[in-house]
Amino acid sequence: MGSTGGNSHARPGGQRPSCRTAENITGGVAGLFEGCVVASPGAVAVVGVDGVAVSYGELNARANRLAWGLIGRGVGPGVLVGVVLPRSVDAVVALLAVVKCGAGYVPVDVAWPVGRVRAVLGDAGPGVVLTDGEHAGELAGCGELGLVAEVLSAAAGEVRGNPGDSDRTARLSPLDVAYVIYTSGTTGVPKGVVMPVAGVVNLLGWHRGLFGTGSGSGGRVALFTSLGFDVSVQEVLGSLVSGRSLVVCPEGVRADADRLVEWLACWEIAELHCPNLVLHAVAESVLESGRRLPALCEVAQAGEALTVTDAVREWCAGDGVRVSNHYGPAETHIVTSTALEGDPGEWPGAAPIGSPIANARTYVLDAGLRPVAPGVVGELYVAGVGVARGYLGRAGLTAERFVADPYGPVGGRMYRTGDLARWTHEGELVFAGRADDQVKIRGFRIEPGEIDAVLATHGSVADSVVVSREDAVGGRSLVAYVVAASGGFDAEEARAYLAARLPEYMVPAAFVALDALPLTTTGKLDRHALPEPDLSRGFLGARPCGAAA
Repeated sequence: MGSTGGNSHARPGGQRPSCRTAENITGGVAGLFEGCVVASPGAVAVVGVDGVAVSYGELNARANRLAWGLIGRGVGPGVLVGVVLPRSVDAVVALLAVVKCGAGYVPVDVAWPVGRVRAVLGDAGPGVVLTDGEHAGELAGCGELGLVAEVLSAAAGEVRGNPGDSDRTARLSPLDVAYVIYTSGTTGVPKGVVMPVAGVVNLLGWHRGLFGTGSGSGGRVALFTSLGFDVSVQEVLGSLVSGRSLVVCPEGVRADADRLVEWLACWEIAELHCPNLVLHAVAESVLESGRRLPALCEVAQAGEALTVTDAVREWCAGDGVRVSNHYGPAETHIVTSTALEGDPGEWPGAAPIGSPIANARTYVLDAGLRPVAPGVVGELYVAGVGVARGYLGRAGLTAERFVADPYGPVGGRMYRTGDLARWTHEGELVFAGRADDQVKIRGFRIEPGEIDAVLATHGSVADSVVVSREDAVGGRSLVAYVVAASGGFDAEEARAYLAARLPEYMVPAAFVALDALPLTTTGKLDRHALPEPDLSRGFLGARPCGAAA
Protein backbone atom coordinates (compact mmCIF):
# COMPACT_ATOMS: atom_id res chain seq x y z
CA MET A 1 0.00 0.00 0.00
CA GLY A 2 1.25 3.49 -0.73
CA SER A 3 0.08 7.02 -0.24
CA THR A 4 0.44 10.18 -2.24
CA GLY A 5 0.15 13.91 -1.85
CA GLY A 6 -2.23 15.04 -4.57
CA ASN A 7 -0.88 12.90 -7.44
CA SER A 8 -3.39 11.91 -10.09
CA HIS A 9 -1.37 9.17 -11.75
CA ALA A 10 -1.97 5.46 -11.29
CA ARG A 11 -1.43 4.26 -7.75
CA PRO A 12 -1.02 0.83 -6.22
CA GLY A 13 -4.29 -0.76 -5.21
CA GLY A 14 -5.67 0.70 -2.01
CA GLN A 15 -3.29 3.63 -1.96
CA ARG A 16 -4.80 6.68 -0.29
CA PRO A 17 -4.09 10.16 -1.69
CA SER A 18 -3.17 12.84 0.82
CA CYS A 19 -5.72 15.64 1.14
CA ARG A 20 -3.02 18.14 2.09
CA THR A 21 -1.63 20.46 -0.55
CA ALA A 22 1.21 22.94 -0.41
CA GLU A 23 0.58 26.55 -1.25
CA ASN A 24 1.55 27.47 -4.80
CA ILE A 25 4.74 29.45 -4.28
CA THR A 26 6.85 31.06 -7.00
CA GLY A 27 10.12 32.95 -6.81
CA GLY A 28 12.12 30.28 -5.03
CA VAL A 29 13.39 30.41 -1.46
CA ALA A 30 14.79 33.92 -1.88
CA GLY A 31 11.39 35.19 -3.03
CA LEU A 32 9.70 33.73 0.05
CA PHE A 33 12.15 35.42 2.39
CA GLU A 34 12.02 38.74 0.53
CA GLY A 35 8.24 38.71 0.80
CA CYS A 36 8.60 38.64 4.59
CA VAL A 37 11.08 41.52 4.41
CA VAL A 38 8.54 43.64 2.52
CA ALA A 39 5.75 42.70 4.93
CA SER A 40 7.65 43.40 8.18
CA PRO A 41 11.09 44.99 7.63
CA GLY A 42 11.38 46.00 11.28
CA ALA A 43 10.46 42.64 12.78
CA VAL A 44 13.23 40.61 14.44
CA ALA A 45 14.61 38.02 12.04
CA VAL A 46 17.48 36.51 14.01
CA VAL A 47 19.05 36.87 17.45
CA GLY A 48 22.71 35.91 17.90
CA VAL A 49 24.27 34.13 20.86
CA ASP A 50 25.25 37.58 22.17
CA GLY A 51 21.58 38.54 22.37
CA VAL A 52 21.84 41.15 19.60
CA ALA A 53 18.74 41.17 17.39
CA VAL A 54 18.83 41.75 13.64
CA SER A 55 15.69 42.89 11.81
CA TYR A 56 14.40 41.44 8.56
CA GLY A 57 15.39 44.63 6.76
CA GLU A 58 18.97 44.58 8.08
CA LEU A 59 19.36 40.84 7.50
CA ASN A 60 18.21 41.27 3.92
CA ALA A 61 20.63 44.16 3.38
CA ARG A 62 23.57 42.10 4.71
CA ALA A 63 22.61 39.06 2.65
CA ASN A 64 22.31 41.24 -0.46
CA ARG A 65 25.77 42.73 0.05
CA LEU A 66 27.28 39.27 0.36
CA ALA A 67 25.22 37.93 -2.55
CA TRP A 68 26.37 40.69 -4.90
CA GLY A 69 29.96 40.00 -3.84
CA LEU A 70 29.50 36.31 -4.69
CA ILE A 71 27.88 37.11 -8.03
CA GLY A 72 30.90 39.26 -8.80
CA ARG A 73 33.03 36.14 -8.30
CA GLY A 74 30.94 34.18 -10.79
CA VAL A 75 28.79 32.38 -8.25
CA GLY A 76 25.32 31.45 -9.49
CA PRO A 77 23.09 28.50 -10.45
CA GLY A 78 25.10 25.32 -10.85
CA VAL A 79 27.89 26.49 -8.51
CA LEU A 80 28.38 25.16 -4.98
CA VAL A 81 29.45 27.35 -2.05
CA GLY A 82 30.92 25.85 1.11
CA VAL A 83 29.71 27.37 4.38
CA VAL A 84 32.15 26.70 7.22
CA LEU A 85 30.77 28.81 10.04
CA PRO A 86 29.43 28.20 13.54
CA ARG A 87 25.70 28.60 14.10
CA SER A 88 25.52 32.41 14.14
CA VAL A 89 24.04 35.47 12.50
CA ASP A 90 26.89 35.40 9.95
CA ALA A 91 26.01 31.81 9.07
CA VAL A 92 22.39 32.83 8.43
CA VAL A 93 23.59 35.74 6.28
CA ALA A 94 25.81 33.35 4.32
CA LEU A 95 23.04 30.82 3.66
CA LEU A 96 20.65 33.54 2.49
CA ALA A 97 23.32 35.09 0.24
CA VAL A 98 23.96 31.76 -1.47
CA VAL A 99 20.24 31.25 -1.97
CA LYS A 100 19.91 34.75 -3.45
CA CYS A 101 22.69 33.97 -5.96
CA GLY A 102 20.84 30.85 -7.05
CA ALA A 103 23.82 28.70 -6.04
CA GLY A 104 23.78 25.62 -3.81
CA TYR A 105 25.25 25.71 -0.32
CA VAL A 106 27.32 22.98 1.31
CA PRO A 107 27.01 23.35 5.10
CA VAL A 108 29.95 22.09 7.16
CA ASP A 109 29.84 21.60 10.92
CA VAL A 110 32.84 23.40 12.43
CA ALA A 111 32.89 20.77 15.20
CA TRP A 112 33.95 18.10 12.69
CA PRO A 113 37.62 17.06 12.67
CA VAL A 114 39.65 19.07 10.18
CA GLY A 115 40.25 15.97 8.09
CA ARG A 116 36.54 15.39 7.59
CA VAL A 117 35.93 19.06 6.77
CA ARG A 118 38.61 18.93 4.11
CA ALA A 119 37.30 15.60 2.77
CA VAL A 120 33.77 17.02 2.36
CA LEU A 121 34.98 20.20 0.68
CA GLY A 122 37.36 18.21 -1.50
CA ASP A 123 34.49 16.01 -2.67
CA ALA A 124 32.06 18.91 -3.21
CA GLY A 125 34.55 21.13 -5.07
CA PRO A 126 32.90 24.45 -4.12
CA GLY A 127 33.67 27.56 -6.16
CA VAL A 128 33.92 29.62 -2.96
CA VAL A 129 34.09 28.70 0.73
CA LEU A 130 32.50 31.19 3.12
CA THR A 131 34.13 31.12 6.55
CA ASP A 132 35.60 33.31 9.28
CA GLY A 133 39.07 34.15 10.47
CA GLU A 134 39.08 31.41 13.09
CA HIS A 135 38.64 28.62 10.55
CA ALA A 136 40.28 30.06 7.43
CA GLY A 137 43.71 28.69 8.30
CA GLU A 138 42.37 25.12 8.30
CA LEU A 139 40.90 25.45 4.81
CA ALA A 140 43.92 26.22 2.65
CA GLY A 141 43.55 24.43 -0.67
CA CYS A 142 39.82 23.79 -0.23
CA GLY A 143 38.76 26.43 -2.75
CA GLU A 144 38.62 30.21 -2.93
CA LEU A 145 37.97 31.52 0.56
CA GLY A 146 35.62 34.37 1.35
CA LEU A 147 35.62 35.77 4.87
CA VAL A 148 32.05 36.87 5.52
CA ALA A 149 33.00 39.72 7.84
CA GLU A 150 35.54 41.10 5.34
CA VAL A 151 33.13 40.91 2.40
CA LEU A 152 30.40 42.65 4.39
CA SER A 153 32.82 45.28 5.64
CA ALA A 154 34.11 46.02 2.13
CA ALA A 155 30.55 46.53 0.88
CA ALA A 156 29.29 48.35 3.98
CA GLY A 157 28.54 51.56 2.10
CA GLU A 158 26.70 49.89 -0.76
CA VAL A 159 22.94 49.81 -0.97
CA ARG A 160 21.83 47.36 -3.63
CA GLY A 161 18.52 45.63 -4.17
CA ASN A 162 17.60 41.98 -4.27
CA PRO A 163 19.39 40.11 -7.10
CA GLY A 164 17.04 38.76 -9.76
CA ASP A 165 17.40 36.45 -12.74
CA SER A 166 18.72 39.30 -14.87
CA ASP A 167 21.51 39.84 -12.33
CA ARG A 168 22.47 36.22 -11.70
CA THR A 169 24.92 34.34 -13.87
CA ALA A 170 21.99 32.25 -15.18
CA ARG A 171 18.24 31.97 -14.70
CA LEU A 172 17.17 30.01 -11.65
CA SER A 173 15.44 26.68 -12.36
CA PRO A 174 13.44 24.48 -9.94
CA LEU A 175 15.92 21.72 -10.81
CA ASP A 176 18.96 23.75 -9.73
CA VAL A 177 20.82 22.67 -6.60
CA ALA A 178 19.61 24.29 -3.38
CA TYR A 179 22.06 22.53 -1.07
CA VAL A 180 24.31 19.49 -0.72
CA ILE A 181 24.31 17.86 2.70
CA TYR A 182 26.77 15.08 3.51
CA THR A 183 25.77 11.85 5.22
CA SER A 184 27.70 8.81 6.35
CA GLY A 185 29.01 6.42 3.68
CA THR A 186 29.86 2.71 3.86
CA THR A 187 33.28 3.12 2.22
CA GLY A 188 34.58 5.48 4.90
CA VAL A 189 33.94 8.51 2.68
CA PRO A 190 30.83 10.67 3.33
CA LYS A 191 28.43 11.14 0.41
CA GLY A 192 26.74 14.38 -0.65
CA VAL A 193 22.95 14.45 -1.11
CA VAL A 194 21.99 16.92 -3.85
CA MET A 195 18.64 18.58 -3.08
CA PRO A 196 16.95 20.67 -5.81
CA VAL A 197 15.24 24.02 -5.31
CA ALA A 198 11.79 22.53 -6.05
CA GLY A 199 12.07 20.12 -3.13
CA VAL A 200 13.11 22.84 -0.69
CA VAL A 201 10.34 25.22 -1.80
CA ASN A 202 7.78 22.43 -1.36
CA LEU A 203 9.13 21.64 2.12
CA LEU A 204 8.97 25.30 3.16
CA GLY A 205 5.47 25.72 1.82
CA TRP A 206 4.33 22.73 3.88
CA HIS A 207 6.27 24.04 6.89
CA ARG A 208 4.52 27.41 6.76
CA GLY A 209 1.16 25.69 6.64
CA LEU A 210 1.97 23.47 9.63
CA PHE A 211 3.67 25.97 11.97
CA GLY A 212 2.09 29.20 10.76
CA THR A 213 3.64 32.64 10.31
CA GLY A 214 4.21 35.70 12.43
CA SER A 215 6.76 37.48 14.60
CA GLY A 216 6.97 38.41 18.26
CA SER A 217 7.46 36.12 21.26
CA GLY A 218 4.91 33.67 19.84
CA GLY A 219 7.07 33.22 16.76
CA ARG A 220 10.49 32.48 18.22
CA VAL A 221 12.23 29.44 16.76
CA ALA A 222 15.35 27.86 18.26
CA LEU A 223 18.36 27.42 15.99
CA PHE A 224 19.38 24.29 17.86
CA THR A 225 20.58 21.87 15.20
CA SER A 226 24.02 21.61 13.59
CA LEU A 227 24.09 23.31 10.19
CA GLY A 228 25.43 20.07 8.74
CA PHE A 229 22.18 18.28 9.68
CA ASP A 230 19.25 18.65 7.27
CA VAL A 231 16.83 19.65 10.05
CA SER A 232 18.64 23.01 10.05
CA VAL A 233 16.95 23.76 6.71
CA GLN A 234 13.61 23.83 8.48
CA GLU A 235 14.95 25.80 11.42
CA VAL A 236 16.71 28.52 9.42
CA LEU A 237 14.80 28.83 6.16
CA GLY A 238 11.47 27.66 7.60
CA SER A 239 11.63 30.45 10.17
CA LEU A 240 12.75 33.17 7.76
CA VAL A 241 10.15 32.45 5.06
CA SER A 242 7.44 32.53 7.75
CA GLY A 243 8.23 35.93 9.25
CA ARG A 244 9.31 34.37 12.54
CA SER A 245 12.30 35.12 14.80
CA LEU A 246 15.24 32.69 14.78
CA VAL A 247 17.18 32.58 18.07
CA VAL A 248 20.65 30.99 18.02
CA CYS A 249 21.16 28.51 20.86
CA PRO A 250 24.67 28.82 22.40
CA GLU A 251 26.90 25.79 21.84
CA GLY A 252 27.42 25.08 25.54
CA VAL A 253 23.68 25.05 26.16
CA ARG A 254 22.84 22.44 23.54
CA ALA A 255 24.45 19.53 25.40
CA ASP A 256 23.10 20.36 28.88
CA ALA A 257 19.40 19.67 29.41
CA ASP A 258 19.07 21.91 32.48
CA ARG A 259 20.77 24.84 30.77
CA LEU A 260 18.69 24.23 27.64
CA VAL A 261 15.44 24.39 29.62
CA GLU A 262 16.61 27.61 31.27
CA TRP A 263 17.49 29.08 27.86
CA LEU A 264 14.16 28.03 26.31
CA ALA A 265 12.34 29.72 29.18
CA CYS A 266 14.47 32.89 29.09
CA TRP A 267 13.93 33.44 25.38
CA GLU A 268 10.31 32.26 25.39
CA ILE A 269 11.02 29.87 22.53
CA ALA A 270 7.83 28.72 20.83
CA GLU A 271 9.20 26.13 18.38
CA LEU A 272 11.95 23.58 18.97
CA HIS A 273 13.25 20.95 16.54
CA CYS A 274 15.18 18.19 18.30
CA PRO A 275 15.85 14.45 18.22
CA ASN A 276 14.13 11.96 20.48
CA LEU A 277 16.68 11.84 23.30
CA VAL A 278 16.79 15.64 23.63
CA LEU A 279 12.99 15.61 23.93
CA HIS A 280 13.31 13.07 26.75
CA ALA A 281 16.02 15.08 28.51
CA VAL A 282 14.04 18.34 28.32
CA ALA A 283 10.93 16.66 29.71
CA GLU A 284 12.85 15.14 32.62
CA SER A 285 14.61 18.44 33.39
CA VAL A 286 11.32 20.36 33.41
CA LEU A 287 9.73 17.90 35.81
CA GLU A 288 12.75 17.69 38.12
CA SER A 289 13.32 21.45 38.28
CA GLY A 290 9.69 22.48 38.39
CA ARG A 291 10.44 25.11 35.75
CA ARG A 292 7.65 25.51 33.21
CA LEU A 293 7.89 26.38 29.52
CA PRO A 294 4.54 28.03 28.78
CA ALA A 295 5.75 29.66 25.54
CA LEU A 296 6.95 26.39 24.00
CA CYS A 297 3.94 25.16 22.05
CA GLU A 298 5.58 23.15 19.23
CA VAL A 299 8.23 20.45 19.46
CA ALA A 300 9.10 18.64 16.23
CA GLN A 301 11.06 15.40 16.59
CA ALA A 302 13.05 14.15 13.64
CA GLY A 303 16.11 12.04 13.02
CA GLU A 304 15.19 9.09 15.24
CA ALA A 305 12.22 6.87 16.03
CA LEU A 306 10.02 8.80 18.45
CA THR A 307 9.37 7.06 21.77
CA VAL A 308 7.01 8.69 24.25
CA THR A 309 8.02 8.32 27.88
CA ASP A 310 5.92 9.03 30.98
CA ALA A 311 8.00 12.17 31.53
CA VAL A 312 7.14 13.43 28.04
CA ARG A 313 3.44 12.74 28.61
CA GLU A 314 3.41 14.54 31.96
CA TRP A 315 5.35 17.56 30.68
CA CYS A 316 3.27 17.96 27.52
CA ALA A 317 0.03 17.67 29.50
CA GLY A 318 1.18 20.30 31.99
CA ASP A 319 2.56 22.86 29.52
CA GLY A 320 0.22 22.17 26.58
CA VAL A 321 3.04 21.21 24.21
CA ARG A 322 2.18 19.71 20.82
CA VAL A 323 4.66 17.07 19.67
CA SER A 324 5.03 16.32 15.96
CA ASN A 325 6.89 13.32 14.59
CA HIS A 326 8.63 14.01 11.28
CA TYR A 327 10.12 11.31 9.11
CA GLY A 328 12.43 11.60 6.13
CA PRO A 329 16.02 10.72 5.24
CA ALA A 330 18.39 13.37 3.89
CA GLU A 331 17.65 12.06 0.38
CA THR A 332 14.04 13.29 0.63
CA HIS A 333 13.98 15.54 3.69
CA ILE A 334 10.63 15.30 5.47
CA VAL A 335 8.09 13.12 3.67
CA THR A 336 5.66 12.12 6.41
CA SER A 337 4.42 13.83 9.52
CA THR A 338 2.01 13.28 12.36
CA ALA A 339 1.02 15.33 15.39
CA LEU A 340 0.26 13.48 18.61
CA GLU A 341 -3.35 14.32 19.38
CA GLY A 342 -5.66 14.07 22.37
CA ASP A 343 -4.77 13.38 25.99
CA PRO A 344 -0.97 13.05 26.31
CA GLY A 345 -1.56 10.35 28.90
CA GLU A 346 -2.95 8.19 26.09
CA TRP A 347 -0.12 8.80 23.62
CA PRO A 348 1.44 5.52 22.42
CA GLY A 349 4.96 4.59 23.49
CA ALA A 350 6.05 4.19 19.87
CA ALA A 351 4.58 7.02 17.78
CA PRO A 352 3.66 6.46 14.11
CA ILE A 353 5.56 8.42 11.48
CA GLY A 354 2.32 9.63 9.94
CA SER A 355 1.15 10.21 6.40
CA PRO A 356 2.76 12.00 3.44
CA ILE A 357 3.17 15.74 3.27
CA ALA A 358 1.97 17.61 0.19
CA ASN A 359 3.43 16.44 -3.13
CA ALA A 360 5.11 13.39 -1.57
CA ARG A 361 4.24 9.76 -2.29
CA THR A 362 5.14 6.83 -0.07
CA TYR A 363 4.97 3.15 -0.93
CA VAL A 364 5.43 0.11 1.30
CA LEU A 365 6.58 -2.63 -1.05
CA ASP A 366 7.73 -6.24 -0.93
CA ALA A 367 10.91 -7.60 -2.53
CA GLY A 368 9.16 -7.64 -5.92
CA LEU A 369 8.15 -3.94 -5.59
CA ARG A 370 4.52 -4.94 -5.04
CA PRO A 371 2.41 -3.04 -2.48
CA VAL A 372 1.77 -4.92 0.75
CA ALA A 373 -1.50 -4.95 2.67
CA PRO A 374 -2.10 -2.80 5.77
CA GLY A 375 -0.41 -4.33 8.79
CA VAL A 376 2.23 -6.12 6.69
CA VAL A 377 5.83 -4.93 6.99
CA GLY A 378 7.62 -3.98 3.79
CA GLU A 379 10.35 -1.62 2.62
CA LEU A 380 9.49 2.06 2.47
CA TYR A 381 10.00 3.91 -0.82
CA VAL A 382 9.53 7.67 -1.31
CA ALA A 383 8.62 9.56 -4.49
CA GLY A 384 7.51 13.07 -5.39
CA VAL A 385 8.94 16.56 -5.66
CA GLY A 386 11.09 16.25 -2.53
CA VAL A 387 13.30 13.43 -3.80
CA ALA A 388 16.94 14.48 -4.18
CA ARG A 389 18.73 14.47 -7.53
CA GLY A 390 21.10 11.84 -6.16
CA TYR A 391 24.59 11.67 -4.69
CA LEU A 392 27.14 14.19 -5.86
CA GLY A 393 29.58 12.56 -8.29
CA ARG A 394 28.34 9.03 -7.50
CA ALA A 395 26.34 7.81 -10.46
CA GLY A 396 26.53 4.14 -9.47
CA LEU A 397 25.29 4.68 -5.93
CA THR A 398 22.59 7.06 -7.20
CA ALA A 399 21.31 4.42 -9.62
CA GLU A 400 21.26 1.85 -6.82
CA ARG A 401 19.18 3.92 -4.38
CA PHE A 402 17.12 6.15 -6.70
CA VAL A 403 15.09 3.77 -8.87
CA ALA A 404 12.26 3.99 -11.38
CA ASP A 405 8.85 4.65 -9.84
CA PRO A 406 6.41 2.11 -11.33
CA TYR A 407 3.42 3.87 -9.76
CA GLY A 408 4.15 7.50 -10.63
CA PRO A 409 4.44 9.60 -13.77
CA VAL A 410 6.50 8.36 -16.70
CA GLY A 411 10.19 8.92 -15.98
CA GLY A 412 9.57 9.41 -12.27
CA ARG A 413 11.92 8.09 -9.62
CA MET A 414 11.55 6.85 -6.08
CA TYR A 415 14.10 6.59 -3.29
CA ARG A 416 14.69 3.26 -1.60
CA THR A 417 14.99 4.28 2.07
CA GLY A 418 16.15 0.96 3.50
CA ASP A 419 13.60 1.51 6.27
CA LEU A 420 10.89 -1.02 7.08
CA ALA A 421 7.34 0.18 7.69
CA ARG A 422 3.72 -0.88 7.70
CA TRP A 423 0.45 0.90 7.04
CA THR A 424 -2.28 1.11 9.66
CA HIS A 425 -5.89 0.78 8.56
CA GLU A 426 -6.24 4.50 9.37
CA GLY A 427 -3.69 5.36 6.66
CA GLU A 428 -0.68 6.15 8.86
CA LEU A 429 2.79 4.67 8.57
CA VAL A 430 4.53 2.92 11.44
CA PHE A 431 8.32 2.61 11.41
CA ALA A 432 9.50 -1.01 11.80
CA GLY A 433 13.31 -0.78 11.77
CA ARG A 434 16.07 -0.89 9.17
CA ALA A 435 16.42 -3.26 6.24
CA ASP A 436 20.20 -2.82 6.33
CA ASP A 437 22.82 -1.98 8.94
CA GLN A 438 22.43 1.80 8.87
CA VAL A 439 21.59 3.30 12.26
CA LYS A 440 20.67 6.63 13.82
CA ILE A 441 22.49 7.87 16.90
CA ARG A 442 21.18 11.05 18.57
CA GLY A 443 19.44 11.98 15.33
CA PHE A 444 22.47 11.50 13.08
CA ARG A 445 22.31 8.84 10.40
CA ILE A 446 25.41 6.66 10.50
CA GLU A 447 26.85 3.88 8.39
CA PRO A 448 28.81 1.73 10.90
CA GLY A 449 30.89 0.58 7.93
CA GLU A 450 32.39 4.08 7.72
CA ILE A 451 33.61 3.75 11.31
CA ASP A 452 34.88 0.23 10.56
CA ALA A 453 36.87 1.58 7.61
CA VAL A 454 38.59 4.21 9.75
CA LEU A 455 39.18 1.84 12.68
CA ALA A 456 40.81 -0.66 10.32
CA THR A 457 43.56 1.87 9.58
CA HIS A 458 44.66 1.90 13.23
CA GLY A 459 47.77 -0.21 13.70
CA SER A 460 46.52 -2.04 16.80
CA VAL A 461 43.36 -3.35 15.10
CA ALA A 462 43.44 -6.66 13.25
CA ASP A 463 39.67 -6.91 12.76
CA SER A 464 36.61 -5.04 13.98
CA VAL A 465 32.91 -4.47 13.61
CA VAL A 466 30.85 -1.54 14.88
CA VAL A 467 27.20 -2.06 15.81
CA SER A 468 24.53 -0.14 17.70
CA ARG A 469 23.17 -1.40 21.01
CA GLU A 470 20.30 -0.27 23.19
CA ASP A 471 21.56 1.60 26.23
CA ALA A 472 20.14 1.96 29.73
CA VAL A 473 17.84 4.86 28.83
CA GLY A 474 16.31 3.21 25.77
CA GLY A 475 18.45 5.02 23.20
CA ARG A 476 21.10 3.62 20.89
CA SER A 477 24.86 3.68 21.39
CA LEU A 478 27.71 2.55 19.17
CA VAL A 479 29.89 -0.36 20.28
CA ALA A 480 33.15 -1.39 18.58
CA TYR A 481 34.11 -5.05 18.81
CA VAL A 482 37.85 -5.30 18.22
CA VAL A 483 40.30 -8.10 17.56
CA ALA A 484 43.71 -6.76 18.52
CA ALA A 485 46.82 -6.97 16.36
CA SER A 486 49.92 -8.64 17.78
CA GLY A 487 50.98 -5.54 19.69
CA GLY A 488 47.79 -5.36 21.74
CA PHE A 489 44.91 -2.87 21.73
CA ASP A 490 44.58 0.42 23.63
CA ALA A 491 40.94 1.57 23.70
CA GLU A 492 41.68 5.15 24.73
CA GLU A 493 44.24 5.51 21.98
CA ALA A 494 41.75 4.13 19.45
CA ARG A 495 39.06 6.47 20.76
CA ALA A 496 41.35 9.47 20.29
CA TYR A 497 42.30 8.19 16.83
CA LEU A 498 38.64 8.05 15.75
CA ALA A 499 37.82 11.40 17.40
CA ALA A 500 40.48 13.07 15.26
CA ARG A 501 38.94 11.70 12.06
CA LEU A 502 35.19 11.42 12.67
CA PRO A 503 32.45 13.59 14.20
CA GLU A 504 31.92 13.06 17.93
CA TYR A 505 28.63 11.22 17.42
CA MET A 506 30.43 8.55 15.34
CA VAL A 507 32.95 7.63 18.07
CA PRO A 508 31.83 4.38 19.78
CA ALA A 509 30.68 4.64 23.38
CA ALA A 510 32.40 1.37 24.24
CA PHE A 511 35.11 -0.94 22.88
CA VAL A 512 34.95 -4.69 23.45
CA ALA A 513 38.09 -6.80 22.92
CA LEU A 514 37.52 -10.25 21.40
CA ASP A 515 39.86 -13.11 20.58
CA ALA A 516 38.01 -13.40 17.26
CA LEU A 517 34.81 -12.13 15.68
CA PRO A 518 32.07 -14.79 15.93
CA LEU A 519 31.08 -16.41 12.64
CA THR A 520 28.18 -18.50 11.42
CA THR A 521 28.82 -21.89 9.86
CA THR A 522 28.75 -20.20 6.47
CA GLY A 523 31.62 -17.90 7.47
CA LYS A 524 29.54 -14.72 7.87
CA LEU A 525 29.66 -12.47 10.90
CA ASP A 526 27.28 -13.75 13.56
CA ARG A 527 25.94 -10.54 15.05
CA HIS A 528 23.72 -12.42 17.49
CA ALA A 529 26.83 -13.96 19.08
CA LEU A 530 28.45 -10.60 19.87
CA PRO A 531 28.47 -10.24 23.68
CA GLU A 532 26.31 -7.58 25.29
CA PRO A 533 28.51 -4.73 26.52
CA ASP A 534 28.22 -2.82 29.75
CA LEU A 535 27.81 0.67 28.33
CA SER A 536 28.65 2.26 31.66
CA ARG A 537 32.25 1.18 31.02
CA GLY A 538 34.38 2.34 28.13
CA PHE A 539 36.44 -0.79 27.47
CA LEU A 540 35.75 -4.46 28.07
CA GLY A 541 37.63 -7.65 27.48
CA ALA A 542 35.34 -10.48 26.46
CA ARG A 543 35.07 -13.66 24.46
CA PRO A 544 32.47 -14.17 21.74
CA CYS A 545 29.44 -16.28 22.49
CA GLY A 546 29.10 -19.64 20.77
CA ALA A 547 28.77 -19.61 17.01
CA ALA A 548 25.37 -19.98 15.40
CA ALA A 549 24.38 -21.82 12.28
